Amino acid sequence: MKLSHFRFHLPQELIANEPPKQRDDVPMMVLNRKNKTIEHKHFKDILTYFGDGDVFILNNTKVFPARLFGEKEKTGAKIEVFLLRELNRESRLWDVLVDPARKIRIGNKLYFGDDDSLVAEVIDNTTSRGRTIRFLFDGSYEEFKRTIQRLGQTPLPKIHNRPVTLEDEVRYQTIYAKHEGAVAAPTAGLHFSREVMKRLELQGVNFAEVTLHVGLGNFRSIDVEDLTKHKMDSEEIIIEPETAEIVNRAKANKKKVVAIGTTTMKAVESSVAISNMLKPYRGWTNKFIFPPYEFSIANAMVSNFHLPQSPMMMLVAAFAGYDFLMEAYEEAVKKKYKFFTYGYPMLIL
Repeated sequence: MKLSHFRFHLPQELIANEPPKQRDDVPMMVLNRKNKTIEHKHFKDILTYFGDGDVFILNNTKVFPARLFGEKEKTGAKIEVFLLRELNRESRLWDVLVDPARKIRIGNKLYFGDDDSLVAEVIDNTTSRGRTIRFLFDGSYEEFKRTIQRLGQTPLPKIHNRPVTLEDEVRYQTIYAKHEGAVAAPTAGLHFSREVMKRLELQGVNFAEVTLHVGLGNFRSIDVEDLTKHKMDSEEIIIEPETAEIVNRAKANKKKVVAIGTTTMKAVESSVAISNMLKPYRGWTNKFIFPPYEFSIANAMVSNFHLPQSPMMMLVAAFAGYDFLMEAYEEAVKKKYKFFTYGYPMLIL
């Protein structure tokens, strides 16, 4: 498949700029792959599709305030630093993106906070992901993290083109977020409220958690027409033995196994045994899924509606079937479904 196969016209007004009033109070499109039917439902209707012994796999990563605003030493030029990945905890080394990048040289010091309470030095200018900086911070690691929490901003994607609010700090996070490390939210999970999760639990649905720290690679534009030549950034994943056990038991009992979001799907597909069962795993994945692809773990998924030519859209097309997904996206545009971060969900059975 080619990059151009994933082009479609998405009117700007269909990109959801604000979260819905309630997490679970949104329309939901339901795709049945077997019957090739498209239904228009409501997210709370998800309860009617699942029951005893089915499993929902959730990505419990937590978004951290990855966007810092600072100044360059001497010149006082305004600099935005986007924290991508912690490289070394002891020496406070981080991979970052810097904007504007052309103004930054090795050895430059960057100051953050009104009181310059955080200082960083640029030590590498040549990484494929951007820059490497070292924070010059004398306190404990806990104090350092608290300072990042205080000075950093919720990394809402720039496409939203509006100031980040206090509401975003809560809503750009799933209610089951636990392990900090993501620079973007696993958006399909944003629709789950405590009420919906409790009711699923009462119906006998089990929850299994994986951790995939979502990276910016999901939002980088793909610049090769031949998708086999695209390289995804690596993301850290953790799949505990307990999760593998819950998922594999459901598979063995022919139950529904639902991946909540493309990041969850990517995580479980990155650790599959020869027997097509899920294996525990701790490490990194740069898996890039696009059609055609044979899935091994989940037999259903929940996903948001994604931007044209994005890796997330390609993964969903591989799961739903390319033609069927393009038909569904056309229908979504026609029915004015909301897309992207705070957009509407799709359930694929």
